[in-house]
Order: sequence, then structure tokens, then C-alpha cells
Amino acid sequence: MLNFQRRQIVLILLGACTGGASAQSAYPNKPITLIVSSAAGGTTDIAARMLAEPLGKALGQTVVVDNRAGASGGIAAGVVKRAEPDGYTLLMQYSGYHVITPHVVKNSPWEAKDFQAVANVLSAPQVIVVREGLPVKTLADLIAYAKANPGKLTYASSGNGSLQHVTGAMLEQQAGIAMTHVPYKGTGPALQDLLGAQVDLTFGTPPPFMPFIHAGKLRALAVTGPARVASLPAVPTAAESGLPKLDATSWFGVFAPAKTPKPVIDKLSAEIARLMATPAFKQKATELGATANFMDPQQLADYSTAELARWSHVVKAAKIQAD
Repeated sequence: MLNFQRRQIVLILLGACTGGASAQSAYPNKPITLIVSSAAGGTTDIAARMLAEPLGKALGQTVVVDNRAGASGGIAAGVVKRAEPDGYTLLMQYSGYHVITPHVVKNSPWEAKDFQAVANVLSAPQVIVVREGLPVKTLADLIAYAKANPGKLTYASSGNGSLQHVTGAMLEQQAGIAMTHVPYKGTGPALQDLLGAQVDLTFGTPPPFMPFIHAGKLRALAVTGPARVASLPAVPTAAESGLPKLDATSWFGVFAPAKTPKPVIDKLSAEIARLMATPAFKQKATELGATANFMDPQQLADYSTAELARWSHVVKAAKIQAD
């Protein structure tokens, strides 16, 4: 009788193990939520929506985009950090929040180690854009205007500690000017106020600005990457405009909660790689002024670690502090 009971226990345990492996191999079997760390309208949101529909079709499940802006990415990060590490709650992260905010916000409730890299999706330089009616046509004009009107120019960002904020501080430092920083809960709200002439300029990746630049409602002065943007060929780099050290590029990647099973991470990463390799995805990214820049989990993990260290020095030099 005792041996029979032991055999039954062994069979139950084996069944549990097999069931667990089967459930993991069947991933996904329900909708996936992609939490976005900024408001609708910015590049983080655009990257999420470019990915969500085709990824959902590839996986056979709906991928729901859920914008959780606020706290310099802290709200979205907190949601994903606390989620079950099962691959059903993912984070579309903005690099500024991932590698700059940790140096700015003291006692942050999350750390980079709370997440596991899945794949990088888009990379793009910042573009310096000014509102319609501001009497400047070049970066040199902007600097001259700022020097003649100390503190008068207002620049919007997607939040304190964001890459836009740091880029603005870098510009002030390198050009010897003073501007007023106005933080928002994402690029979308900042863009709306820029179009409404509530602020004078902003820094950000090209995608959300492109329609308004082409329509003449915003003026692009310079890009902060090492080369001009293919979709904005007439816009010079900051280096060409006299500020060679004004170099800031954003990236937008997918992360999962720490301890998410490797097979789940690998499946997500492989599907994202396949989608990003399609001509349609690459063309869309180019039209938006970005690059479809895939990185696998290890590449993104290594890159984000290096970026975390690099921006530590930039934040200290620019003397960025939490509000």
C-alpha cells in the first residue's frame, strides 16, 4: 500500500512538471499588456503601437497598449515590476527614464535590475524644434536670442530627468545660455502646448514632430545625433551648428519583469526581431525619423548597463536634480 501511494505521488509530481512545461510552451494563451512609460503621442507610444498589432497577430493573442505616464516613468515601471513574471505584462521603455531618471530621482521605488531586457525597437536622435512665430531659424539664432533674453525662452520636456530635460541643460551649459524648463507627463502633452505657443521649444525624437515640421507648424533647428536624419535632410546636426558635444540619442525597448522565464523572453524577442526585419517596419521607422534598431536580450542588457554609466557623468556635469 505504501509503495502504491509513493508511486501515485511521483506520478502527480511528474504531471505537475509536465503541465508547467506545457503551459510555458503554450505561451501566450491570453492577451498581453504592453505598459507604456509615457503619454500617448510620443515616440515611446508610437514604438509600442507600431509593435503591438503585428506582434499580436504573430503570437495569436491581442497585445493591449496601456499608457501609464507620470513620475518620470515611475508609474509604468512600478506596474511592471509588481506584475507576475509570466510574459503577460511588458514595459515599453524610454531610454531617458531607464538610464537617466535613476541618477536624478532619489530613493526610486524601482531599479534597472527589476527588469529583464527583451528587445530594442527604435533608436533616434533628438531634434530641436521651436514653435511657429519664434523669431529664430537656426540653432545659432536660438542661442543669440537666448543670450539677448536670459531666462525668457521656455523649453518643454517629457518630465524631470528625461532626456529632453538633460538635453536642454546640456544646451544651456555648452552655449552659455539660460532657459526655463517646463516638465510634462510625456512628449504628447508637451507637443500640444508647443503647438499652442504655451512654450517656445522642445527636444525630442522626430516621430511625433514630423507631420508638424512638414506642415510648417514647427521649425526644426538641429538634430543631436552624429548624422543628419534621412527624412529631414536639410536639418543640420548640432555639431554642424557649432556644438559638437551636444550629442543625445534615445532608444525605445521592451522589458519584462525580472525572473520572467527565458523561453518566454526568447520567444518574444524572436518574434519582435522577425517583425522589425520586414521592409514595412523599417520604412515606417525611417519615415518617422527613427531607425529600426533591433537588439536581442543580451545586447540590450549590455547596452542599457553601459548607458546607465555614461549618463551618470552627463547628469552630474549638467547638475540635473529632482524637482
